[in-house]
Amino acid sequence: MGELSIDNDSTIEIDYTPYEERLETYIVPILFLIIFVVGVLGNGTLVVIFLRHRSMRNVPNTFIFSLALADLLVIITCVPFTSILYTLESYPWGVAVCKISESAKDISIGVSVYTLTALSVERYYAIANPLRRLQKKSVAILAALLIWLLAIAFALPDAVFSRLDEVEIDSNKTITFCSPFPNISDVDVYAKYNVFSKSLVYYVIPLSVIACFYILMAIRLHASANEMPGDVKGTQSVVQAKARKHVARMVLIFVFLFFICFLPHHVFMLWFHFYPNAKNSYNYWWHALKMIGFCLSFVNSCVNPIALYWGSGVFRSYFNKYLCCKNLEWSRNAQSNRDYDSNLNSTLRRRDQVTLTSIVCESQSLQDAYNPQHRQEVTIHS
Repeated sequence: MGELSIDNDSTIEIDYTPYEERLETYIVPILFLIIFVVGVLGNGTLVVIFLRHRSMRNVPNTFIFSLALADLLVIITCVPFTSILYTLESYPWGVAVCKISESAKDISIGVSVYTLTALSVERYYAIANPLRRLQKKSVAILAALLIWLLAIAFALPDAVFSRLDEVEIDSNKTITFCSPFPNISDVDVYAKYNVFSKSLVYYVIPLSVIACFYILMAIRLHASANEMPGDVKGTQSVVQAKARKHVARMVLIFVFLFFICFLPHHVFMLWFHFYPNAKNSYNYWWHALKMIGFCLSFVNSCVNPIALYWGSGVFRSYFNKYLCCKNLEWSRNAQSNRDYDSNLNSTLRRRDQVTLTSIVCESQSLQDAYNPQHRQEVTIHS
């Protein structure tokens, strides 16, 4: 019998299998290499697009830029060092890398889920108040900065308490691993509070808030179809409604990907730390769930650029330009998406200006028609 580390914090006794005989020893490094390459290219391109193109610096894209930075943080600081956890038996890096990796992972998760929450709130107000500029770029930048500060604050315990610990496999072999929990007598109690609080703060509460705002958004979209004035109904109103729904749909895709990627991890951690007989019930099925949750939590750092590529014609054109060296060609749909996705309020204002101009022109035409001098000039020219 030997001992196996469970998520760098606890150990259980099972039949010990040498690392060279485990499937994850060969799968995890390949998967993490793919995550690293795709994540750096995708999120790095998003950062370049935001910084180099002023037209892309709107409120939703400001939050997407923050998401890309958070994903780059975890990819650069965690993926290269974490990829060998299931390849080498002992943690080869020092305590500094252990602290940086654990805290950077929490910062990235916090920024991601709180940014998605902010995006959901912003989309709701954009749909509920389409004629008001309640969300300005300066407000979005301030919100993004506050999100980063909040995520850093929540990650401080792991930055302080993470340490290197050792597990004895047998009398001749000891394994070193990185643990996010302090070296205290009641570490199991601390671990329970830590796991439960992270599940609430990083998963349950934010996703519940997002769900509430999307329910309100759906109610508002349903009601707005009957509230639209008669003079705005038609092709223009359909395009405007479609534009508002498009951005909200992209945010919902991001939220769904986050939900799927972190669900197995939270399920396993809560089961292992709160089920009384978890250590004895742990088997290779639970080990497989643990491995899936471990890998999916890092896959989440590279899926957002892929979703943007397939869901947005504007971003797809920019991705093709920077990654495939293609000319930036705007299709009619892509240009329409950019105009409406970038700033729905500007679109509505342009519509109002066109309507006002038409009214003025019609009024001027009526005045000219009843002007005697104008009628005389028309008669002469005729």
